[in-house]
Amino acid sequence: MCDEEKITRWAREGLTRREFGVLGATAVAAACAPSDGMAQDQVETVSSPGFPAWTEQEVSFATDDGTMDGWFVAPTSGPAPAVIIWPDIAGLRDSKKAMARRLADRGYTALVVNQYYRDTPAPIWQDFADFAGNGGWGRAREMRGKLDADAIMRDATAAVAFLDSRAEVDSERGIGTQGYCMGGPFTMWSAAAVPSRIKAAASFHGGGLVREDNPKSPHRLFGQMDASLLVAIAQDDDTEAPDEKNTLRKAAAAVGRDATVEVFAGDHGWCVPDSPAYAEAEAERAWAALLKLYEGAL
Repeated sequence: MCDEEKITRWAREGLTRREFGVLGATAVAAACAPSDGMAQDQVETVSSPGFPAWTEQEVSFATDDGTMDGWFVAPTSGPAPAVIIWPDIAGLRDSKKAMARRLADRGYTALVVNQYYRDTPAPIWQDFADFAGNGGWGRAREMRGKLDADAIMRDATAAVAFLDSRAEVDSERGIGTQGYCMGGPFTMWSAAAVPSRIKAAASFHGGGLVREDNPKSPHRLFGQMDASLLVAIAQDDDTEAPDEKNTLRKAAAAVGRDATVEVFAGDHGWCVPDSPAYAEAEAERAWAALLKLYEGAL
């Protein structure tokens, strides 16, 4: 789980943004980012040596609760299977856009959603240092209170409908979804909400995957899914809740759900390039596991 005290202390100690977290293996893709002033309907085509070209743009679409905004990236090679990215607590920002570009490099269309759209459009914070050093915790807690299982399942249904309406998406193939921290359980709720379309779901250092007192705990919904699962657990999260990995494995086995549940040698946030816990080697290993999941399921 996010350690508010530790991360806030790092921010207060005056770490630079480069020290706080770097783009690491995503640096080449991130360098191709368009200007922040790009209009929503403006499509930017970008490429870099050795990588396929892709298009990217701000998008928005209707949900039952309002209008969700997001960042949409698609390879120019033609219709491709789609992926929904659920950000961590700091929301849609450059580090998440870089993840979408990496997926486009591998032949996937990616939609990074703004999970806080009920309150404000993205970006809210520029990076994790901005979040931690400028009162992000309190604001995020207030907005997070609106994002229960039912709300996320409605949002996922709308996101899938949006993707299936796009010419860049191969709607004959399944959709994947990946999430970080608070976005981890969102992927599971998404898979349960639209089992006919979402065929792969991955959680990275996700919090709240096992909620024994909640009938909509992600682990209780495995039987409602038709997706292969990857649950990548941070080592410090596992230390705090060592039984959860076994609960997840047993829940998946009980309903015949294909699930890989693994503890990685990284602390909470190790996969996120602008997180103070970012660990490049383990993040790349997790990325390889994600691509293996998508290659087998989509």
